[in-house]
Amino acid sequence: RISISCLLPASWHFSISPVGCPRILNTTLRQIVVIGILAAAVSLLYYSLVVIRNKYGRAYRDKRFHRYLARVTDTEATDTNNPNLNYGIVVDCGSSGSRIFVYCWPRHNGNPHDLLDIKQMRDKNRKPVVMKIKPGISEFASSPEKVSDYISPLLSFAAEHVPRAKHKETPLYILCTAGMRILPESQQKAILEDLLTDIPVHFDFLFSDSHAEVISGKQEGVYAWIGINFVLGRFEHTDDEDEAIVEVHVPGSENKDAIFRKRTVGILDMGGVSTQIAYEVPKTVSFASSQQEEVAKNLLAEFNLGCDAHQTEHVYRVYVATFLGFGGNAARQRYEDNLFTSTVLKNRLLGKQTGMTSDSPYLDPCLPLDAQDEIQQNGQTLHLRGTGDFNLCREIIQPFMNKTNETQTSLNGVYQPAVHFQNSEFYGFSEFYYCTEDVLRMGGDYNAAKFIKAAKDYCATKWSVLRERFDRGLYASHADLHRLKYQCFKSAWMYEVFHSGFSFPVSYSSLKTALQVYDKEVQWTLGAILYRTRFLPLRDIQQENFRASHSHWRSFSFVYNHYLFFVCFLIVLLSILLYLLRLRRIHRRMLRNGSSTSLWIEEGLPPQKIAGPL
Repeated sequence: RISISCLLPASWHFSISPVGCPRILNTTLRQIVVIGILAAAVSLLYYSLVVIRNKYGRAYRDKRFHRYLARVTDTEATDTNNPNLNYGIVVDCGSSGSRIFVYCWPRHNGNPHDLLDIKQMRDKNRKPVVMKIKPGISEFASSPEKVSDYISPLLSFAAEHVPRAKHKETPLYILCTAGMRILPESQQKAILEDLLTDIPVHFDFLFSDSHAEVISGKQEGVYAWIGINFVLGRFEHTDDEDEAIVEVHVPGSENKDAIFRKRTVGILDMGGVSTQIAYEVPKTVSFASSQQEEVAKNLLAEFNLGCDAHQTEHVYRVYVATFLGFGGNAARQRYEDNLFTSTVLKNRLLGKQTGMTSDSPYLDPCLPLDAQDEIQQNGQTLHLRGTGDFNLCREIIQPFMNKTNETQTSLNGVYQPAVHFQNSEFYGFSEFYYCTEDVLRMGGDYNAAKFIKAAKDYCATKWSVLRERFDRGLYASHADLHRLKYQCFKSAWMYEVFHSGFSFPVSYSSLKTALQVYDKEVQWTLGAILYRTRFLPLRDIQQENFRASHSHWRSFSFVYNHYLFFVCFLIVLLSILLYLLRLRRIHRRMLRNGSSTSLWIEEGLPPQKIAGPL
């Protein structure tokens, strides 16, 4: 009997009989068997560590990819019978009306690095659960006691779609914007007080004092920025080398190393009245003066989207600025007011009648060639006729940017931190899209040279030709005659705001003009619900940790513990090799001893006793 022992901290030994290795196998055959065993072991190791790992790694990436696609393209009806779905409600109380949005999300996946996977709820017909009523909530400033009755239809609509069992845990946020901001504070408080008093009486939604408020333009801009980047998947973590990343100096951690994460996108939104810009400022900013620093405090927002306030990987510093009077329609009105005043003054000083009759119109370079228009003020009419000179139009409207000579300033001399143009990306919405797509049909990736050429050609085209093209349906379906007439001016205005106002170089090629993102209009309310529910994952994570700490058995994941498996496999393989080598040595010794015994027998000598190995 052969005994093998090993003195380790945990001593062990085993023994085998010589019959454990059949003698019918010759040396060559045994070597083939050993080599075969080793080859099989190596193959198993390769399959385990490479093939299976790649399979699960690819499945994990595909899972993230499909989850990303589901977020932006999923149009299936929401499964209200799913007990793991959570719901949230946001009411956008705007100046012209109020809209309610219902969102839903599954249980958090337990990874503190990931955000909630929030998407808009869809009814049985796969339509977004949205409802709008008019007028705006600010119309009830003089009768705040009627506000709860005014908003009740919206809440009843949401209550019909959210499962009854989920009402008490569904947060409700009523956020008021532009219309309420212009009201006196006393009237704002009266309206909010009526909501906070009456809504809990009639509805079981989770609704506290902090859930109804008037948000600032800065907050609204931040929420819009969050919503766009969330839909684009810019808050997700990635190891993909092809993904654009940015070096970030997290606010409040100047003594720590910078972190690298996905590059977020900035947004440009030009409406009819105002223009807004919002983008992340990844590095610490400097100021030219103490006054500029004070102004910057009102324009820079620092916030943590993560569920753990101590984790800084989801801390963002975002610049948000809103410019009233810089929207497309408001800019045209400012331009016409200035044109009327200056023309009337010149006529009075020079004794001329320019623009006073249709026979001697004012030649406006910002209207298409031969297009006619009128400006009426104080009972007087100024007649205009377009000359379609795009470059002259740009030159005339440049002073309306109100730029100053100070460094790091934009429209109206407002502070603007530097943009890293080589590593940035922006999306342009509303007028940025209309100007490039409705008539010029070049929405999407913005190219300054191509845009200027198309704008020049349009402005220089006779109005009669433009009307003919319009009648033939060559422009966007929602383009009207108003768009045709003022397209030349708005193209010049958009160009100047972007390049002169916000100082983007003409060579900048990372602007995308869009009306929707992945065929969906992204509302700022999505960013609001994401920001205001950011701590909810912490509850799920704590519950999971609690269950794990009280569990006697923990599941062992082969994929995520492959390094431990690799070490154990090597130890076993090494043990097998040592055993085979020892067995071979013993077998050879037995063969030698057997040969000696045979020799002694042939010579007539008694065989010697062979001492067994220790």
